[in-house]
Amino acid sequence: MVKVAKIDALEVLDSRGNPSVKVKVVLENGICGEAIVPSGASTGINEALELRDGGSYFFGKSVSKAVNNAKHVGAGIIGKNVLNQREIDEHLLAVDGTNNYSSLGANAVLGVSMAVAKAAANACNLPLYRYLCGEFTNLPTPMLNVLNGGAHADNNIDIQEFMLLPTGFDTFKEKLFASAITYHTLKDILKKKGLSTALGDEGGFAPNLNSNEEAIELLLEAINKAGFSGKINLALDVAASELYSDGFYSYEGKKLSSDEMINEYEKLLKYPILSIEDALAEQDYDGWINLTKKIGSRTQLVGDDLFVTNVKLLQKGIDEGMANAILIKPNQIGTISQTIDAIKLARANNYNAIMSHRSGESEDNFIADFAMCCKYIKTGAPARGERTAKYNRLLEIEAGF
Repeated sequence: MVKVAKIDALEVLDSRGNPSVKVKVVLENGICGEAIVPSGASTGINEALELRDGGSYFFGKSVSKAVNNAKHVGAGIIGKNVLNQREIDEHLLAVDGTNNYSSLGANAVLGVSMAVAKAAANACNLPLYRYLCGEFTNLPTPMLNVLNGGAHADNNIDIQEFMLLPTGFDTFKEKLFASAITYHTLKDILKKKGLSTALGDEGGFAPNLNSNEEAIELLLEAINKAGFSGKINLALDVAASELYSDGFYSYEGKKLSSDEMINEYEKLLKYPILSIEDALAEQDYDGWINLTKKIGSRTQLVGDDLFVTNVKLLQKGIDEGMANAILIKPNQIGTISQTIDAIKLARANNYNAIMSHRSGESEDNFIADFAMCCKYIKTGAPARGERTAKYNRLLEIEAGF
């Protein structure tokens, strides 16, 4: 048994310059674990609550209350065996007393849960991925967001993320480097066309374009020019909840019903699109069932806002035939144990699991190790330090560095 001896927390900044929570767990033998909590820009209505201070200071975004809560709840696990992750996570949930951490804040709770896992892995002298995933480890395929729209950019494109999905390569390094070459090729193409190469929150380019299909055509042009045609395919994150209001979707200047949105996706499948995330709104359950029946056998349909890494919502989706994959975001649900439960449920029902960053990230590469439990990882463009920290960690794991 290795006991928790001390917990501390402080405010730090994330990649968007907003305050976030950092937690440090110290064990009785002096071994430590540290973690920084990410933050999302577009969030599902069923996500665990991220606690912000409100008021006028720092536009209401400071997290001093969450930091104090992390210290407070952390004091309750001092003396506990750090290897009992589930027991500690259940204690955090019980102290909060709500289903969505609206008392303590999910940013407070997750910081403690992540730091405990890191300290435990260090105490066992294991890499974090081995501690989290056990013998079931898999180098994930990256899904790289290289062109941004929606809430992640200040441009006129509806779809939030246009991603490269490299499938025609044997190793993680080959997949990542081919995608990075394509990313630079895309930048050259945008420059030559007189389009902006300004970056969105996740490092993808954010030019003003005339349509979502124009964005797809630009990516295919870059893939072809880079010499990877047929080896790199595409994935989309529509973030359709952001487009949904009063039963209709606002898409490319039109007001569309759920069935009409599905028709739009059927048209887009003329392109090599292997995955579509949040194709419909999180509350459009009938639409998701129809969508899965119509195109679920032809492309991966990923539930992000639909499932929010919650086993109850995922089980509902499995039972009713909604989607065929789940996006995994630890801060959507609150603790590492709850996140592992969602991955295991997905795996048991042949739903692909995709570990995902948030738009507000940090230098913490925790999710890179956690992605070793999943088939894919989404962590932005192959640029900006908070994104490459995750990719570089996976390169280290693959190389046994």
